[in-house]
Amino acid sequence: MICYTIMKAQKIIRPTLIVDKNKAIKNIQRMMLKISQSPGRIRFRPHFKTHQSARIGEWFRELGVTAVTVSSVDMASYFAKNGWDDITIAIPANPLEIESINQLAETVALNLLVDSVEMAGFLNLNLNRTLNVWLEIDTGHHRTGIEWDQKNEILSTAEEIQKLPKLRFKGLLTHSGHSYKVKSPAELIKIYDDTVTRMNTIREYLDEKGIPGVEISIGDTPTCSAVEQFYGIHEVRCGNFVYYDLMQLTLGTCKEEDIAAAVACPVIGCYPQRNRIVIYGGAIHLSKESMTHDNGEKIFGLVALPDPDSHGWGPSVNDTYLSDLSQEHGIIKTDAEFCRQVNVGDILMVLPVHSCLTANLLKDQFCIKGREPV
Repeated sequence: MICYTIMKAQKIIRPTLIVDKNKAIKNIQRMMLKISQSPGRIRFRPHFKTHQSARIGEWFRELGVTAVTVSSVDMASYFAKNGWDDITIAIPANPLEIESINQLAETVALNLLVDSVEMAGFLNLNLNRTLNVWLEIDTGHHRTGIEWDQKNEILSTAEEIQKLPKLRFKGLLTHSGHSYKVKSPAELIKIYDDTVTRMNTIREYLDEKGIPGVEISIGDTPTCSAVEQFYGIHEVRCGNFVYYDLMQLTLGTCKEEDIAAAVACPVIGCYPQRNRIVIYGGAIHLSKESMTHDNGEKIFGLVALPDPDSHGWGPSVNDTYLSDLSQEHGIIKTDAEFCRQVNVGDILMVLPVHSCLTANLLKDQFCIKGREPV
């Protein structure tokens, strides 16, 4: 059977996220070194939505990180309870959560995100204390934010924020999410260059109109991993880099050995006659994020074997991948030879397509490599 030491010692009996601490720390250190070697004083405010773990948050703190990004008020409250006191909620403020926002602002230095005069006015009327506010700019992702070339709208919104006593205008924030749709590091570097140029064009325009000292915050893992050096910004907020995943591997922003999270899944069926293995591990564990195989089929994850020497996992198995998912089941397409090596009750490791969603789904089934469950 392929159910090795780490799985037996930690009694893996259901889909469980395994995090390789050594790989994750190397990923953090690599990003921090790049920031420290870039010109200017750039603040690192990593996005914690990827791991959503106080334990892993401590790895960042031990390396000197003091400010974090989250994607919800609930997530901000969780990390506030675990000692983080400088938090940006990087999603436009939700007026229906104003009570929770006010409670949170009593205990931490909270930074909010707006993209309209109306939301700024609402916050000014309903906040109990003055908070930092970032103005979200759309530099190409087309999700939220004011489009970067709408200078008059950006100016009028920034001017209104400055007039409101409960808001402290911090600067311009963007997320270049369209970076996930390109196919090469060269394209990623171009997106970074375009983003920085567009954000600084706005910054210079605001300065000319009497709003000096505006900061720029960026934060997508693909461009932050692809560039050799940061420039033209004040803050970096990427998050996915702590684990990486197959999406990042395909983009060329990491190597397979950098992927620091995998899902241990029990084998519940082996079918050599049709070159299929079925695992207990489905959409509710791995999400339905997918990539496209060279043969045109969808891939929902690559498959690796547990590694008894490292208590982690080895390289992905050739021509073997998760080809379909239902709620609890995962179907692995492989060859008859690999099928014959695997038995029901073994554990196989799945490298996720998108580690952020997988970590969110499995945050209650979570082990650190070589340690007891946390």
